[in-house]
Amino acid sequence: METHLSSKTKQIIISPDHPFVIIGERINPTRRKSLMESLAKSDFSIALEDARKQIAAGAHVLDVNAGVPGADEPKLLEGLARALAQTVDAPLCFDSANPAALTAALAAYEGKALINSTTGEEKMLNAVLPLAAKYRAAVIGVVTDDSGVPATPDARLAVARKIVQRAADHGMPREDIVIDCLALTVSADSLAGRVTLNTMRLVQQELGVNLSLGASNVSFGLPDRVAINAAYLALGIARGMCAAITDPTVPELATTIRACDLLMGRDEYAMRWIKAFRARKK
Repeated sequence: METHLSSKTKQIIISPDHPFVIIGERINPTRRKSLMESLAKSDFSIALEDARKQIAAGAHVLDVNAGVPGADEPKLLEGLARALAQTVDAPLCFDSANPAALTAALAAYEGKALINSTTGEEKMLNAVLPLAAKYRAAVIGVVTDDSGVPATPDARLAVARKIVQRAADHGMPREDIVIDCLALTVSADSLAGRVTLNTMRLVQQELGVNLSLGASNVSFGLPDRVAINAAYLALGIARGMCAAITDPTVPELATTIRACDLLMGRDEYAMRWIKAFRARKK
């Protein structure tokens, strides 16, 4: 199954048969004071530099969040989307729970965007899916619902099944739903990582949809987070995950992803692995 995303000039395919898709996470003002302050003034310079750095480091898609307290988020997200489209050719992933902001950004976007995200909650499904259908965007569906975070893989599968069905009710093809099986920190629950990985296997087997993850959540609160995140990416890829929202500027993560692509047969003649190795040696 292939999930197609595009900018005005470039197409990216999320699929187990294609190279792993890195969705760069850094254009997000949460816990980034300098970015928040600049966005509050409608100054996009830091965000545009983040975009360039992430693309240079290997990002294929850019997650874009303009959630600045007190700001006009619809105006800000639309302006940021336009500025990014003029600066980089990567497809964009609009990260907002504000329907008005999503509408403004999607209406201005020349391409097929990704929406991050909906859940199985009725309010979210009713807000996000009609917009995705109208603008022909793809959606990340996170496996939580009105009851909270399901505790078991089977319960999370049921939420994924619901999201896919409700999307179909809006005329969305199954390939436009990317399921996030929900990474929770193992510092709070030592089985959290296993539950997510087992959910991935179930979703892949029954629904066949593409899988993504906000992978860095798994290590929250722990030391040496990069090593944990890199290992978790590898385990997820082995279970069918083909995209993740992560930081491509962290060398260990980018290297792990390239190694997995090589070992999964998605790097013909190891050309991308060799090219990256040579670039690091310069």
